[in-house]
Parts: sequence; structure tokens; C-alpha cells
Amino acid sequence: MSEVFSATSADTAVEGAEDPDLALARDGDDAAFTRLIEPLRRELHAHCYRMLGSTHDADDALQDALLRAWRGLARFEGRSSLRSWLYTVATRTCLDIVETRGRRALPVDLGPSSDHTVVGDNPLADVAWLGPYPDAGLGDGPAGPDARYEQREAVELAFVAALQHLPGNQRAALLLFEVLGFSAAEIATTMNTSTTSVNSALARARKVVEEKVPSPTQQRTLRKIDDARLREIVAGFSTALERGDADTLAALLTQDVTWSMPPMAHWYHGIAAVIDFALRVPLTGCGSWRHLPTSANGQPAVGFYLWNDDLGAYLNWSINVLTLRGERIAEITTFIGPDHFPSFGLPASLA
Repeated sequence: MSEVFSATSADTAVEGAEDPDLALARDGDDAAFTRLIEPLRRELHAHCYRMLGSTHDADDALQDALLRAWRGLARFEGRSSLRSWLYTVATRTCLDIVETRGRRALPVDLGPSSDHTVVGDNPLADVAWLGPYPDAGLGDGPAGPDARYEQREAVELAFVAALQHLPGNQRAALLLFEVLGFSAAEIATTMNTSTTSVNSALARARKVVEEKVPSPTQQRTLRKIDDARLREIVAGFSTALERGDADTLAALLTQDVTWSMPPMAHWYHGIAAVIDFALRVPLTGCGSWRHLPTSANGQPAVGFYLWNDDLGAYLNWSINVLTLRGERIAEITTFIGPDHFPSFGLPASLA
């Protein structure tokens, strides 16, 4: 598949002298190529995450895409910006991965909520789970003038989860059009298809996303909350778990709150079910907790650590992403596993 991309309105090439690093890179200078792509690495990684729903898959996709770009740089004709061309290479790389790995899921995608607390729930290893994304990895690159979603809105859990319900071509078309501001004609070139097909894919994708993504977005909700108040909410949630305080926890939740814990299949809906689960499992049944605040998917998040007697330390246990409605928590998504922590820059243990 050719990786030559025509100029795009999302980032049209600047006329004039060619970047000397580009000429050096074409001649095989890998240091020059690194200088070229380094300013774009973070935003390209975020694009791969939106496509794939996994930080680890995004790591693999970006590495593969940059290798493809390095090998194919001689075919880059300069009719577009390097940034636009790299987005084309990255998108095609992600589409190849989508074809082989399928979509990622959250527990809510697998079945109805549990009507009673499940103690000793076992992880499902045969499910490809959606993962959290560290805000430090969000790209700062500009979106196109016609982009609908801002960069942080486009990594919110609800949006990325909704994308997973789309076939790869619809997913790519929506992201390129609504997040990056590419035109339908430009997307058709990227995906080797017709403008008519792109417009059809966009219409179907928009319908699914509108049905699955609540309004307002988290970014709009968070902008209405004072920073100090937001810290109070996060601290209240965290200390309630550390102290086993069900009353304080309940006061922070909406009546229709949900709590899910990938890779566990069971999830809970409604304050009665959630508090019953909290009382029987994290508040009393797990042991002693400590926490560190962080941020994931453009949302407040907390890294929790669980005491380990054998090692005499608190070990990394889960990244908890909070979805707010007003000043209450409407969703708790607990991503269990120490493998989530390195990308957030959080330590493996606390003394």
C-alpha cells in the first residue's frame, strides 16, 4: 500500500526550503529522522491509543508505524506536511492491527450488571480489555480548523469505549475527520477508498458514538468545577477507601453510579449495589490501601496500592478513573494490574 499522501487541510506543508533534517533522513541519517519525528511522537501515540484502546497496543503500533515511515521516507514527496504523512502511516498501521486483534471491551460490554456482590471474582484472560491512558501522553499538536472534538475529549473513556464498537474503517474516518480535521477527500486517500464511502462510514460512526457517549463531555463537566473542589472529591473518594468509610463514599456518588473492574467481568449499577460491593470487597475484604492521585483519559484518576505482608510494602494494584456528573462520581472504572502503572510514571510500591 503506497504511503504517499496528498496535502491536507489539517496541516498543509509549508512552501519553501525543505527541512535539512528531511534531506538527511532520506539519505539514511537516523538521528535526523529522530529529530523530525520526536515533536510529533506524543500526538501520534495518542492517535494510536484512540484507534486501539490500549496503551501497550499504541506503543507497538507507533513503533511499527515509525519503522514503516523510516523505510518509506524516500517515497514521501513533500506534497503534504510530514505530520500529515505520518498520520497516514500510523492510521494504516492501526487498521492492520484492528483486523488481527479485534476490539477492546469494558465489563459493561459483556453483559448486565450483577445484582449481588461477587466475592473472589476471577479475571477473564481471554478478553481484550480497554485500558487507561495517561494524560502526560496526550499530544499537543493542533487539530484541524474543522475538528469537532478537542484532544482531551477524544481520549475520554466513554468516547474511546464507543470507538471500539466501530469497524476499523469507521473508527479511522471519525478520528481523522472529527478529531484531526481532515477532509473526506483526504481521508479517502489515506484509506484507499472513495469519498462516498468515507461519508457513509462517517454517518454510521457518528450515529453509534452519539448513542453511546453521554452529554456533556467530561471536559465540559470538569471546567465547571473549581480545581480545589475537584481535588476534594478525588481526595474524599481515596480516603474513604483507605478508611473503610462507606458513608463518605456514598455521599460522593450519584444514585445511578456504576463500578467496573477490568479484567473482572462483574460490574455494579446503582448506589445500593455499589455500596454493598464496596463494603464487602475494597472497604473490608482486601486489606490496607494507600493512594496517589493522577490523571487518565482527561479525567481525574487515582493509583491505589494494596498492603503486602510478605514484602512489607504497599504494591501497585489499580488505576481508578473517575467519571463525574456535576460534583458527584457517576462511574468508577478500576483498571486492575501493575502493568498500568509505568506509563503513568507511578512507583511500583509505597513504603
